[in-house]
Amino acid sequence: MTRSLLVLGVLTCASVCAGADEALVLVHPADTGAELANPGMGWVLHYYDNVPAHYGSKLAPSDTLDDWPGLTVIYLRIPWSYLEPEEGQFNWSVLDTPAQRWVAKGKQIALRISCSESWTRWATPEWVAKAGAKGYNFRPGKGVEADGPFWEPDYDDPVFLAKLDQFLAALARRYDGQGDVAFVDVGSLGVWGEGHTWASSKRPILPATVKRHVDLHRKHFKKTLLVANDDLGGPNAAGANEVIPYAADRGLTLRDDSILVQPAPRAYFHAAWSDLFWPKVPVILESEHYGASKQRGAWQDGNLYLKAVEEYHASYASIHWWPQEFLQAERDLVRQINQRLGYRLQLVEARWPAAVRVGGTLRFEAAWRNAGVAPCLPGGHPIVTLKDSRGGIVGVFADETFDVRNLPIGPPGKAEPKAQHRTFLLPFQLQTGQYDVFVSIGTQTGTATIALPLPTDDGQRRYRLGSLDVAP
Repeated sequence: MTRSLLVLGVLTCASVCAGADEALVLVHPADTGAELANPGMGWVLHYYDNVPAHYGSKLAPSDTLDDWPGLTVIYLRIPWSYLEPEEGQFNWSVLDTPAQRWVAKGKQIALRISCSESWTRWATPEWVAKAGAKGYNFRPGKGVEADGPFWEPDYDDPVFLAKLDQFLAALARRYDGQGDVAFVDVGSLGVWGEGHTWASSKRPILPATVKRHVDLHRKHFKKTLLVANDDLGGPNAAGANEVIPYAADRGLTLRDDSILVQPAPRAYFHAAWSDLFWPKVPVILESEHYGASKQRGAWQDGNLYLKAVEEYHASYASIHWWPQEFLQAERDLVRQINQRLGYRLQLVEARWPAAVRVGGTLRFEAAWRNAGVAPCLPGGHPIVTLKDSRGGIVGVFADETFDVRNLPIGPPGKAEPKAQHRTFLLPFQLQTGQYDVFVSIGTQTGTATIALPLPTDDGQRRYRLGSLDVAP
């Protein structure tokens, strides 16, 4: 590794260096500080938050929050009864209508379908109870009461499980494996789909029951990432438990649901659990409703949210409030989180020959670093693109031997750069002339997929570094 790798945080520069055999162009691009929206990471807007009026209802149908930096996922968290009001009759428009507003902007959706709520009696559709599913009337804070206004199913009841099985099959036929869907929660257990009953029937949910529901989701969702929230391991549980490792072993990811309900030192409990997940799947952080957290003094100055992003190695963070109000109040915090949330790929150094010959080769060397808290789980390869003076592409060179997924992570400013060395054969159709050199990260066939914190973006996630002469 050359001494120049130590030159960090400087302005973008380019120079021609006299090498032993050829002149080289050497650049040290500085991180622009841009707040990026990238695959497999970002901010998650709670559009439906169980209650359909929270928190997307005040948005105009044309408002897709384009001013929210790093927004990538729209979370649709809604009771089962809204989607299947009568057996076999589905109202998918409840999901598809808001989804399409953001899908058109390149965003994804995520789903949680709940079976018990403390604001509506029939989160599980009433027809399930009429079919013979056993359940319990409850009063929030009191538990089971004969005349309780709300109803919670027995999560082990065979009729309930059979009807849930059929619903999940229908849901998966429609959404499993769709590129527009980032993840699906195991939300069929507990009040609000959170896996606990302290605000509903107060009846315990046993580990065997949780595993049964995890397996039921896995039966149908074979492609889309499934999510286990931390309360499936028991409310405020600490240390070892059998449910969370069970979920990790079966490819689910972890969602902390939710942090900052209480102030420090009880702001969150399960950062250690994330070690089972973050090296291989994106961890999700959900904060308490922002206004409620502020009101009870748990939010403090918001830095606990940033601290949790670090400790959980989180790839996703939630917008759990009216989005414009949250952004206006916490703009600086959002900016800080965006510098660390998920992955952040930095080009520390790049060099290439100032001139090459027709029919020859192009040597490209670089050093890359991941300045985020999590691996770049989608992966990607460095790509060099040559363009002519009119912006036409004349050469594309993807280095399939280097995968940014393997870049190590570290504390802020401490992640180790990794060197890339590759020699490409020039295509036969490349003619003499001067060309612009662009760099990107993407597929092994040359499509850029990941935004970088570099200037001079061509609008397709390629970034100009300098120029190259092709001589006869």
